[in-house]
Amino acid sequence: MAETEVHLKKFQKELSSGTVALVLLTVLAQANEPMYGYQIAKRLEHSADGALSGKLSALYPVLRNLCSAGLLRSQVEPSVSGPPRRYYRITALGRAVAEEWTATWTATRRFVDSVLKGTV
Repeated sequence: MAETEVHLKKFQKELSSGTVALVLLTVLAQANEPMYGYQIAKRLEHSADGALSGKLSALYPVLRNLCSAGLLRSQVEPSVSGPPRRYYRITALGRAVAEEWTATWTATRRFVDSVLKGTV
């Protein structure tokens, strides 16, 4: 593995850890009904044009952490086509946090873009 690849993988991991929770909260805030993990993963995979390939299993620990923090609620429901499914729904606190995180993300993205373009 080239030296740059090691640094790229580290950067991608650090960047991903901060954005996955925001993305999950946003998907659930936009949903009209509760969604189960695989459903969320497929929506993200479709939107990411394969950028999340192989990383979808990493969503489940984040979903659990968001539930523990009170930002999501989950409940298990039986499924006619397999094992029971855990459905997630965003809470009022989760919506408020998602709005704050989105504003922070937007400001951060604007700043980084301006630095990368050399306009700072």
